[in-house]
Amino acid sequence: MRLLLAEDEMALNDALTEILKHSGYTVDSVYDGQEALEYARSAEYDGILLDIMMPAMEGTEVLLKLRAEGNTTPALFLTAKGDIEDRIRGLDLGADDYITKPFDMGELLARVRAMTRRRDAFSQPDLSCGNLTLSRSTYCLSTPGHEPLSLSGKEFQIMELLMEQPGRVYSVDSFMDKIWPDGEAEGDVVWVNISNLRKKLKNLDSTAEIRSSRGVGYSIFVNS
Repeated sequence: MRLLLAEDEMALNDALTEILKHSGYTVDSVYDGQEALEYARSAEYDGILLDIMMPAMEGTEVLLKLRAEGNTTPALFLTAKGDIEDRIRGLDLGADDYITKPFDMGELLARVRAMTRRRDAFSQPDLSCGNLTLSRSTYCLSTPGHEPLSLSGKEFQIMELLMEQPGRVYSVDSFMDKIWPDGEAEGDVVWVNISNLRKKLKNLDSTAEIRSSRGVGYSIFVNS
């Protein structure tokens, strides 16, 4: 299993890396929040261990950005903050667990095992519509005879929403509420992402297409 470890205390980072590797994990180690975000965006991990107080970007901000992009990789916060309010905030941001420094290494390993087991237990099947398949593990669209095409986090969330219920029409407001809940994006961002997805479906010779209902919204159908 592959883990991402983000901890700015170099000695602790090195120690945790060695212990995790000795326990059979593959570990990518980084020392600040910006690096953690870039690594998490560029590779598939079975779990992420995030220190909260880090240079460049706090762990909470890293996780907030990842969850907003549709990244569901299990995450565990490592922190010196032990107040109940801090734990609640971490969990509300999308963390799967929270451990307070100083911690016992045995307990940490047990929490990592539990975190990765939950991912396996709740992993969801891929989605299909016509000859089109959406992989929930690789964020790729594919059809027989074509190379899979990777999606951005937002494109994946749109396709997942549409393919969970083919034929159902989703309004622009529905997309905005579910995918851009912070309210910072403009409504035309939905059209831009839909346009990009339509091009990818065309390149894949997909029998499924995204249709627009004027003044109502978007849905996915299989061409007859």
